[in-house]
Amino acid sequence: MLKAKRTAAVLTAVALLTAACGRLSDNGPGSGDDQIPHPSGADDLVLRIDVGGGFVPIEYNLAAVPGMSIYGDGRMILQGPVMEIYPGPALPNFLVTRLSEDAVQAILAAARDAGLMDGDATYDFPCVTDLPTTTFTVVAEGRANVVSAYALGFDEGAGACEGVDTEARSALAAFQGAFGDLKGLVPEGSIGPEEPYVPTEMRVFVLPYRGEAELPQQPVEWPVAGSLETFGEPIDVPEGARCGVVSAEDLAGVLGAAATANQLTPWTSDGVEHQLIFRPLLPDEHGC
Repeated sequence: MLKAKRTAAVLTAVALLTAACGRLSDNGPGSGDDQIPHPSGADDLVLRIDVGGGFVPIEYNLAAVPGMSIYGDGRMILQGPVMEIYPGPALPNFLVTRLSEDAVQAILAAARDAGLMDGDATYDFPCVTDLPTTTFTVVAEGRANVVSAYALGFDEGAGACEGVDTEARSALAAFQGAFGDLKGLVPEGSIGPEEPYVPTEMRVFVLPYRGEAELPQQPVEWPVAGSLETFGEPIDVPEGARCGVVSAEDLAGVLGAAATANQLTPWTSDGVEHQLIFRPLLPDEHGC
């Protein structure tokens, strides 16, 4: 059921993104004859690469965030380095940098060359199982394009698997790989410095606390008024979980408390311990 809700949310978002393209000004980004038009609003998604799914724990999918998103004002928000410790930090490491319009145009041109602006498409790899799917969303030239490739990057033996479009998958993998060294794709001096990304909304999943007996943790009091037992709304998976969103003045308190917490920290509310999963929302995301 949770997967169905997330699928519905993606479809809704794509519809909104398509509508956003209508807000392009004649003098806005990509208005020249040789430019690729795209949404120009600060919260309008232009391009996203998201890797998700596969054989992973439910909790992992709840916390999953897109690897990279570019917005109409040139902001690029991406996942930063993650400390290899256990338990890991409670909050993911998001970074934001500013791209010039020349950089955005270079990236969109590469996306077009990779087949990401030819409409929706799905590239399967039926000979392997339990691997993630990479989804590319590109909003440009007046429409949203959603292209997904199952097990992208795990293509060994794909040529011997019936029905696999190895040429298209290779182009997608090369485009995704270009973000490992983005300076080689965009004009010199068109990428700004990286800074921590501070969200304006935070999705919080509340689960029964299990913890690990051999790794006892110091409890942290939930800093928002109201009980975690009634926070947000129930969700179908995992059993007994809830999801809600904090914003405005409540968000500052949650970010402050979570900054020193980890993934096994017990959060107390009305004397009851809970496990919390924090999922910062990106500019185009809202709700659970």
